[in-house]
Amino acid sequence: MLHVQKLAVGIRDRAHLAEVQAARAGTDPPLRHLTRHRPARAAEILAGGSIYWVINGAMSVRQRILAIEAGLRADGSPCCALHLDLALVPVAARPIKPFQGWRYLAAGQAPPDLASEADEAALPPALAEALRALALL
Repeated sequence: MLHVQKLAVGIRDRAHLAEVQAARAGTDPPLRHLTRHRPARAAEILAGGSIYWVINGAMSVRQRILAIEAGLRADGSPCCALHLDLALVPVAARPIKPFQGWRYLAAGQAPPDLASEADEAALPPALAEALRALALL
């Protein structure tokens, strides 16, 4: 199994990512992320891989990749469409330096899923925000 990591450009936090994706899935289903090139290791990704989103410098959420297929952008140019599960799974945040495009992420290097968002909600809001700023949550 292999994963993909990608910067979520223009996204403020997990809630904003969920909001943007829900709107996109509602107007143009299924939910897809378009990228210029098809991953050469697509078969490994489709064997249970996810896209790990980097938001504000921290890898903090993932989504299952359900399918990878050729597509077209709105201007008619070719692209690759990564079909994504609607469920966003919070992961133990890890700081990541900026990069262009997407990168492969080996299964053994992927951060673990958080037990639940209820665990995070149990923290005092100021503490949770401070931990998020340090990419510890």
